Amino acid sequence: MSSPTSTPIAFRTAIVPAAGLGTRFLPTTKAVPKELLPVVDTPGIELVAAEAAEAGAQRLIIVTSPDKGAVADYFTPQPELERTLEERGKDALLEKVRRAPGLLSAETATQEQALGLGHAVGCAEPNLTDADDAVAVLLPDDLVLPTGVLRRMAEVRARHGGSVLCAFDVPREQISAYGVFDVTDTDDEDVKQVRGMVEKPAPEQAPSTFAAAGRYLLDRAVFDALRRIEPGAGGELQLTDAVALLISEGHPVHVVVHRGGRHDLGNPGGFLKAAVDFALKDPEYGPDLRSWLVERIAENDGVS
Repeated sequence: MSSPTSTPIAFRTAIVPAAGLGTRFLPTTKAVPKELLPVVDTPGIELVAAEAAEAGAQRLIIVTSPDKGAVADYFTPQPELERTLEERGKDALLEKVRRAPGLLSAETATQEQALGLGHAVGCAEPNLTDADDAVAVLLPDDLVLPTGVLRRMAEVRARHGGSVLCAFDVPREQISAYGVFDVTDTDDEDVKQVRGMVEKPAPEQAPSTFAAAGRYLLDRAVFDALRRIEPGAGGELQLTDAVALLISEGHPVHVVVHRGGRHDLGNPGGFLKAAVDFALKDPEYGPDLRSWLVERIAENDGVS
């Protein structure tokens, strides 16, 4: 289990939607869920689970499709493997194998059909208890770096109540690729109150340059809102529509502007950048990789 932190415990349950087909990683994802593809040697979903545990989560609800049981299995102890590693004195590997099951208590909720992020989050509601006044939602495709934004979001919820989302300040010329928040200032430069949201606006029509990222700290009221919104394009239920409904009904919603970086694991290009970034920081692989990259880039620059 995660150790206690000094941050207000605004949530004890984290939801990770992981039911997608991973079409951008085919043919690999015919057999291996994209959430288990390794960033160096650690699957993205473990990195996200560790982030949730660090912020105080004790339970992880993985929303999966019926044929993706391997994602939840990853968080199950493997006694035979552990015993073999222990007998062979492979202590470092043993620690890695035990790391994910020791982070938090993992369970699954099933999304039978891919009907949008809002639908996926709603599928986790039966797993909640009366103690879950709020839940965190972490999109496994998004690595938000450095970690810690969920703790900051918990502090904002403790102060303002309601729901808190993560945002990045994106250059205006790039803003049309994102969902963009319509905000007003608070007494904290990096905390904004949300009045609404616009999906992929033209740069000149964007209400701000604050774009949605894959971290949400949602009041329990969001599940009632998800039951009341109408499906959008493709018959999908959008989480942002549920948040917009809450705003229209006077529910406080804020964003925390995260000044760090991010990696998008949802496509091969972004995944490769993340792998290189993490590998360069690894004491075992980093020095050799750095030297090789310098040589390789020089070779490519010399090609006419």
